Parts: sequence; C-alpha cells; structure tokens
Amino acid sequence: MSGWDEGAVYFSDQPQFPEAGDAANVSPHAVLTKFKEFIRNFEIEQNCFPYREALIDNPKRLLVHLEDLLAFDSDLPSLIRSAPADYLPVFEKAAGEVLAGLKMREANEGGEMEEPLPKDVQILLTSREDPVSMRLLGAQYISKLVKISGISIAASRVKAKATYVFLVCKNCKKTREVPCRPGLGGAIVPRSCDNIPQPGEEPCPLDPWMVVPDRSQYVDQQTLKLQENPEDVPTGELPRNMLLSVDRHLVQTIVPGTRLTVMGIYSIFQASSSSNSHKGAVAIRQPYIRVVGLEDTNEASSRGPANFTPDEEEEFKKFGDSQDVYANICTKIAPSIFGHEDVKRAVACLLFGGSRKSLPDGVKLRGDINVLLLGDPSTAKSQFLKFVEKTAPIAVYTSGKGSSAAGLTASVIRDSSTREFYLEGGAMVLADGGVVCIDEFDKMRPEDRVAIHEAMEQQTISIAKAGITTVLNSRTSVLAAANPPSGRYDDLKTAQDNIDLQTTILSRFDLIFIVKDIRKYSQDREIASHIIRVHASAEKFSGENTDAKEDNWLKRYIQYCRARCHPRLSKAAAEILQQKYVTIRMDMKRRAHETGEAAPIPITVRQLEAIIRLSESLAKMRLSHEATEDDVGKAFKLFDTSTMDAARSGINQQINITGEMANEIKQAETQIKRRMGIGARLSERRLIEDLARMGMNNSMVRRALLIMHQRGEVEYQRERRSIVRKA
Repeated sequence: MSGWDEGAVYFSDQPQFPEAGDAANVSPHAVLTKFKEFIRNFEIEQNCFPYREALIDNPKRLLVHLEDLLAFDSDLPSLIRSAPADYLPVFEKAAGEVLAGLKMREANEGGEMEEPLPKDVQILLTSREDPVSMRLLGAQYISKLVKISGISIAASRVKAKATYVFLVCKNCKKTREVPCRPGLGGAIVPRSCDNIPQPGEEPCPLDPWMVVPDRSQYVDQQTLKLQENPEDVPTGELPRNMLLSVDRHLVQTIVPGTRLTVMGIYSIFQASSSSNSHKGAVAIRQPYIRVVGLEDTNEASSRGPANFTPDEEEEFKKFGDSQDVYANICTKIAPSIFGHEDVKRAVACLLFGGSRKSLPDGVKLRGDINVLLLGDPSTAKSQFLKFVEKTAPIAVYTSGKGSSAAGLTASVIRDSSTREFYLEGGAMVLADGGVVCIDEFDKMRPEDRVAIHEAMEQQTISIAKAGITTVLNSRTSVLAAANPPSGRYDDLKTAQDNIDLQTTILSRFDLIFIVKDIRKYSQDREIASHIIRVHASAEKFSGENTDAKEDNWLKRYIQYCRARCHPRLSKAAAEILQQKYVTIRMDMKRRAHETGEAAPIPITVRQLEAIIRLSESLAKMRLSHEATEDDVGKAFKLFDTSTMDAARSGINQQINITGEMANEIKQAETQIKRRMGIGARLSERRLIEDLARMGMNNSMVRRALLIMHQRGEVEYQRERRSIVRKA
C-alpha cells in the first residue's frame, strides 16, 4: 500500500459545512479564480481572447462588458450588481495577477530574473441595459450598481485621495498603514496603540496616532456634477443633479457640457456639517455615485440611441433613394403651419446641417446652418421654433429677454463646500451638436447678443473669468426669431431701419427671412379655413398617435443622416457656385453704383460658405456623399428667396415707386433744400409739419429725406430728431 498518496496533494475550494441558500457567501478566493479565468479564457471566436489582448495593449485599465461576463459565468454579474464594492477590488486584483502572469520575467537590481509584481489595473464596466431615471434612485439602490445618463454641468479640480494612510504613534514611534474607504469616504483611524509598555515605560495615551502624509499612498480623484437630460425633465420641474466621484484614469476625461452614460455604485457620504438644516440630524447621509464606467454619448457617431435596427436602416435608405426626398421632408416640417414653403425648406436644411471640416492647419470650418426669421407678429415664427425644439435630436429653447450672456454661454460658480470656482455650461454649451432656438432675438440686450458672436462662427466659447481660462465647444445651429423695431415690417423704411441688428451678427446668419403678413383676399381665405380646420380636427387626432410616430420617424432619420453622411461638393458644382458668387458680387457692385448706397445685408465670403453648407445639407437628405449641381441650384434658389430678397427689400426696391410718386419725392426734395440752407439744423418733426401745411404727403417727405440721407446730402443728429444739411 505504500506510495499511494505520493506525487501531489489535491484540495478543492469547498466550504466545510455547506448550508442551503448560502450562495451569497461565496468565498472570495473562488470568485478571484473565476475572474482570472474569465480574463484569460473568454473568447469571442476561435483563438480570439479580447480581454487578455486588451490588458497587454493597455495595462492601466480594462473595459469589461457585463454581457460577456454573463455569457462566461451566470453568477458573476449578479455578484457584481448586488455587492459591487466587495467584488470590484477582487476583480481588479485578478486583473493585476493575470497581467503579471502574462509578462516576461524582469531583472531586479541584483541582476537575477524574478516574476513581475502584480500592478494596479482599473476595471471599467459597461453594459447595454437602459439607464435608470435619476428621479427613481432611492434607498433601495444604495451600494448597488446603477446606470444613469445626463449632462455633466460642472467638474471640480483634481484632488489626491489617500488609499492607504500611514500612521505613527506619538509615544512609541510604532507605525502602521490603515486602508481608506474608496469614493468620498475617509479612513478609520484606531483610537489606541496596541504596543505593550515595558516596565518603567509610559503607556501610550488614547488617540496616539499621527498621520504622515508624505508616506501615504494616493490616487487622483475628481468630482463631477451630472444633471438630467433636458428632454427627460417633466414639465414645470427643475432638473435634478447627482454628484459623481471619478478616480484614477477617468479623471479629467470629461468637460462640462458632455452627455454621459454612467455605470456606478450608488453610495452615501457624510456631508460636511456646515449645512444648517441638518445640524441635529445624525443619520442623514448625502447620496453620490462612485463611477466604475463612463460612456461619452456626445460624439457625432452616437447621438442618443444611435444603434439603428437593420429594418430602420433599410427603410431610411429606401426613403433616401426615392424621388422628391426634399419635397417629402419639407411636407413633414411643421405640417400645422400653412404656407411659408421657403421657411420650411430652410428649417429642413438647418435640421440636417452641412458637414464640419477640419483643415490640415487646425482651422475648423463650421457645418451648422444659422437661420433668422424676421417679420410681423402672428406669422408663426415661434411655432417654427417650438417645432424645431421637438424635432431636433438635441435642442434648447430660450427667449431673448429671459436669457443673459452668462446663461447662454457659461457661468462661473463658487462651490459652497470647497469654496473654489467651477464652470457651469449655459444653453449654447448644453445644446452642443444640436440646435439653439432663440425667440425675441431683437429684445436681447446688445451686450448679451455679443456673447453669441463667437459661438455662431467659431463654434467655441472662450472664457477668462475668476482665474478660469478655458474654451468650451458649442457646435450648434442657431434658429432665431425677431420683430422689426417698430413691431411691424414697415415698407416705407429702408431695410437697414427694419432690420435693426448689426451687420456683424447679420453676416453670421446663412439665411435671413423677412416674413410679411400680406393682406390678400384669396390667401386670407385659405389661411382662415386651414386654421379653423386645425382647431376643429384637433380632438380627432389626439386619439390616434400617428403624429407622434411621424415626429419620431423624422427625428430618427435626421439622427441617421447626421451620423452616417458627410457630403462634399463635386467639381462641376463647385465651378457653378464660383461663377454664381462672382456674378452676385458684380451685381451688388453695379446696384451700389446705380443707387449710390451699400446693401443692408452684405454679401461676403460667409454667404458663399452658406450656399456650400446648404448644398451639403440637401445632399445629406438624400443620403448622398456628393453635392451635385442640382443641389447647388436648389440651395442658390433658397438663398435668393431669403437673404438676397431681404437685401433688396424695403425702400431700396425702386420697383414699387410709380411715376407720380417719384415726381412727388422730387418736389419734396426741392422744398427741403429751399427750407434748409447748407449747414442749417432743423427738427425733423417741424420740417414735416411745415411741408404738410404746403400740401405735401408725410410719407413722401420721409422718403425724400431718406434718399437724401443715403446720398449724404443731409445728416441725422440727436437720435434722428434733428436734421443738418450738408454741403
């Protein structure tokens, strides 16, 4: 019988007395072995080990999909979900040991070869489940794994967080290391020293330990503030925020304004006792999320749910190949608004957008289209804005009077607990990659309007206040609606007086529409019947949800086009465009010579870029990768009916002056010259009253004055109250 147990001793990891239902107390060693097996042996296909290779490529961190973990072993994900704080360190330890096993032996100081020591590896988790709403996170989720999504609105500075605190006893100089709780927790320092005093030696007092900061171990840590996505906030409620704590390699990867999906451990910490409301409450804790996985949903590749099903893709491609895509999409835009075909086309182009281009020298050209609607009240301007807010994948709606420069761009706020400044992104930053709708654009204060200039052309917002100097991205389209200064569009005034905005901001708009309320019998009848029909049939439609599906379809199609298609101009189209641009400039020059005045809306290189962007967005609607001559033709037509029309509008249009009108204006000019010698000053009101007594028409006198002013014969002073005749 001798020798039957020679060779090796076998043992198995089994609990001594297995109890029924004791699955929760799995031994850590068994879990460690399982995790190591998973990293080493999980394969997608034959001989392809993704996690092992990822670990060798990037030994600092490892991104693990919970679905893969489930496929490998059905118990592991449930363990991680129920007690992430216990099992994630085990997982990280397993990854470190596997990494050490995968490496070659290294030479130490003595020159001997020895096994490499396990290094720290950060495990990041990700999964395909749907995120939970921030409002539903309650006490039942504490210390469980949760997934939420939102917009980061603030990021603190990076701090060093101790993982092990090094302690020294004051009395006997004995040392020990105490581990720190991860996240925002602190270290638990023992009260007494366990040194046994020798005879004649003084015993160690209570609380003898001193912390030695230099010999402690640290990791980087940063806190972020996550706010709910604007589209998930119920009407009339304030958006909720959540505190996030990120550490090690996730630090400084997030800038404010980014849309995130976060996997993390819902934890609690003792808030600083400075808050007066919880002075007496001992057991109240603040919740926060300790992040164990970040997904940035802000890249153009994944706007929101960018995982389109194959059926959807096929439907979209079929729609893109069909005839009249442009016309079809325009009928889907704001169907409840009658007429305004050109505005609908412009809004369609704005929603699809052109292509962003980065040049080799680092200059970025914007691809977003900005549209300004200017005109009479009750011409459905705000309805367009509301429609765009609902349809665009990302949109923010603000009103001109209720928004300040800081609210549109970014504000610097002082944190209450740490007393340091941090940035909070405003509307233009939060709508990065979408549309900002600004209503009542003319009512904005001029100093606030200036804040938008940079965002509209360079698509960045630079800030230098309170010791923070930074540049934020705001790749947004702007759709603005404004009224002329007198409330209605006045045909007797020039375009400059009607469009009371500076040239600097006007040239940043690609399309400017002048929407007039024209009184025409046939048109008024049609509009009236349309509006009555909409009001009468509103009840019937609310029962069926076809409209919601349509809206959603358009939203998904826009998302699909923006993600998959980045068209460029074809050679032939580029040549046509070049010729057209040169002809427009010559035309403008000729008109300036004839009338002796500059155009109210300048036609500059920006307008040329606008036509290029419009052509690209028209190509994008068809899912085509090249903008053809046809696209350029349509874009040009749209540009002609909007901006060129606005440039020609008002009193500059010599078309609407009949022969007798011209005669009257001439007479008025002669009378004005008689009344005022060169260098004389007179109030405008008095001059008009005097000439009215002579039987002249008020509006004709005003026109004559304007024409003389444009020729430079008279000059307005004192806020246009008084007139001075010049030589």
